[in-house]
Amino acid sequence: MSEVDVDSARLKSEIAAFYAGFGVPSELTSAFESSALLVPLIGPEDRVFTVESGGLAWLCAFTGVREYARFMTARGVVADQTYRFHTFLGRRLRELAADLPEPTGVAVDMLGEAPMTFPPKMPAEPSTGGGNG
Repeated sequence: MSEVDVDSARLKSEIAAFYAGFGVPSELTSAFESSALLVPLIGPEDRVFTVESGGLAWLCAFTGVREYARFMTARGVVADQTYRFHTFLGRRLRELAADLPEPTGVAVDMLGEAPMTFPPKMPAEPSTGGGNG
């Protein structure tokens, strides 16, 4: 089995800073957008894997093979089965999520030691035009 290397060190560092209480949201977002992440593929069409939680769809992404394996093990995978994935930059994942029909965010290292979510941009509520005037 070959080792897969993704460039997510900056993102891991920014997530650690967030958990330590001194993260900077703009730096976290920038690190996410420039990081290479593993994304599970499912079905014969190789669709990106999403889960639903909290009423939203979440596109799952991982900062490395270890985190991906932890998630798949928790889901009850078969040890000798092959699980495919693709590597995407975070900014491309955000674009993919925005193109899906339902609001979809990106969940990084879901079920890992330091999970992080990047919620979808929700459309603004339409104005009701109310008022007293």
